Formats: sequence, C-alpha cells, structure tokens
Amino acid sequence: MALDMLREIQAFVSVAHKRSFVSAARSLGRSPSAVTRAVQALEDNSGAKLFNRSANAVSLTEAGERLLPHAERLLDVQRDAADELAALTGDAQGWIRLAAPEVLAQQVLPGVLAAFSQRHPRVTLDVQYSDQAVDPLQGKLDFVIRGAFPQSSELIGYPLWRYRRHLYASPQYLAQAGMPQELEDLERHALILHTAPRILKAWHFSKDGRISSLRPRPRLRLGSGVAVLQSTLAGAGIARLADWLGEPQVRAGHLVRVCPDYHLTSSNGHDPQMHAVYPAGDLPARARELLQALREARPHPGEQP
Repeated sequence: MALDMLREIQAFVSVAHKRSFVSAARSLGRSPSAVTRAVQALEDNSGAKLFNRSANAVSLTEAGERLLPHAERLLDVQRDAADELAALTGDAQGWIRLAAPEVLAQQVLPGVLAAFSQRHPRVTLDVQYSDQAVDPLQGKLDFVIRGAFPQSSELIGYPLWRYRRHLYASPQYLAQAGMPQELEDLERHALILHTAPRILKAWHFSKDGRISSLRPRPRLRLGSGVAVLQSTLAGAGIARLADWLGEPQVRAGHLVRVCPDYHLTSSNGHDPQMHAVYPAGDLPARARELLQALREARPHPGEQP
C-alpha cells in the first residue's frame, strides 16, 4: 500500500472517530490543514464525499459509514504486518521516547529498562523524568506514564497498576509530635504536600465506605515525589504516599502509617492507578512490548525497597 494512501486512511479514520479535523490532527501529531488535505485526497481518489462538514460538527456520509470498517481493518492489517516483520528479524530497532514520574527512577523502571535493553540492543531508550503532566504530542513522545487518576482527554489510556494512598511519617517525627489518630488531629501536625502536577485543594479519605475531606495546610510544599518521600524519611512531617512506596519503608522500620483506618481516594471514592497515555494511532510494537513489561513488573506494597 502506498505511503500516501496509508496516511490518507489514517486521517480519515481519526476524523471519523474524533468527529473533528482539529482533534484528529492533534491526535496524529499533524497540522489540521495536512489532515484536511489527506481526507480530500481520499475523497478525490474514491470519487465519494466521506464527511458532512458544518461550522459546528463533522459527520460521516453514507459512503463514509461504509468505508470506515474497511479502513479500520486496513490499519489493523498494516499494524499486524509491521509486527510480523519485527518478529521475523527477531531484533526490534529504533527509538522509544517516554516520560515518567521521578519516583519511578528509584523503583520499577530501572530494572524494566535494563532487561528490555538486553533483549533489544538496537532499541534506543530516551526517558524524561518529570512529575509534571507532560503532553506526549507536544513532547513528541511515544507515551507518558502518569499516576493518580486518568484525565479525560484525546489520548489513549493504558492501565499499568492500581494502588492505594496512605499517610506516613517517620518514627522520629512521631516521637516528637505525637501520633494522630483521627483526621482532626492532622491540623496540629506538619504536613508535606506534593504540588505536581497540580496543587490539591483537599485530601479525600475513605473509611468503612464513607468519604471525609480535609483541606491540608502544609508546612512543606514540594514539586517532586522523590523529595516528598525523602523529606518524610528525614522526619519533616506527615505525607501522602502510594502504598507501593510507603509500605516497604514501614516493613523496614523507616516509616509508620498514620491514621491507619483511612486511605486516600478521589472525591468519589476511587483508588488511583499508574497508567500510560499516548496519542491515537499506531503505537510501535517495541513500545507496546515495553508497556506490557511495565505492567508485569508492577510493584506490590509488601515488597522490600
């Protein structure tokens, strides 16, 4: 299949799914004019109008409705063919560019990346560590790993692992400040707040299926998850941490879980998850393999640091 026709079909399928030329262009990493030209070329070659366009909406014509399932199958065939060719060579090659929270540089990612590099020595890995909400399109990344709760967006979500959040403090801090038992007690304590990717106005706690909220008044505000963990270990105060970070430190005697009957959730009681996001379209087979390896390497709260 000619490369130009493949790009035209990709543009057509993306516009059909997004119902917007601008959104389709954003998801494909192209300009809106380029996507418009690709769809127009496909319409010219097929001799049929594929979309009804108005100022406020884009919808498929009857011809577009009939073409869509065939176009989707063509893209599936192209993706499968690329994977088969990679399997025949037995040696993936190219770049994988990703971004991940800083804390994953201390756990999970180093081991996964080392094993992946050994299996695929011709793949170059380019990793940006940042606690900010990096946009994979703007950063020209294959995917971005994020924590907490998936945001509604035009990006594709890939769940990695679920976890819970609890409050933790060092034994030294608690020896000086005392152990809080109820949420109201936290107002008299030094709280550490993680400010990236955004500043939370409230912490939401779940106990016996009931949600309570507390507006934290932090003594220490930090834009790095690694800094939050290290400051908590150093005795700076009480922090909200993921259980896969906090519980190994509890087992080692470095931290204590505070208000242990509670865990922190979203405002509607959902637990957070680590997940990856990437633009709509073809994700290279080597990137999909790396994501699967990350999912399989998910940490457990009982693991030692």
